[in-house]
Amino acid sequence: MKAVTLYYAQDCSLCEDARVQLERLQTEVSFELEEIDITGVPELEARYREWLPVVEVDGERAFVYRIDEAELLQRLAG
Repeated sequence: MKAVTLYYAQDCSLCEDARVQLERLQTEVSFELEEIDITGVPELEARYREWLPVVEVDGERAFVYRIDEAELLQRLAG
């Protein structure tokens, strides 16, 4: 099973959109979803803040700002 990680911050509307999108896709395709709040964590803030939301598939950065559903489904199938 593929692992999807969502890096997000509090009060980030794009992050909330990505979360809703991922939760909806989870009803169609099976994958593990981990959500990591970077808010107030200096190392994570430095690494991810300017790109939020950041979505990784199996530890590899796949999307920033917005998720391309067709591409995500293709990555999850591969």
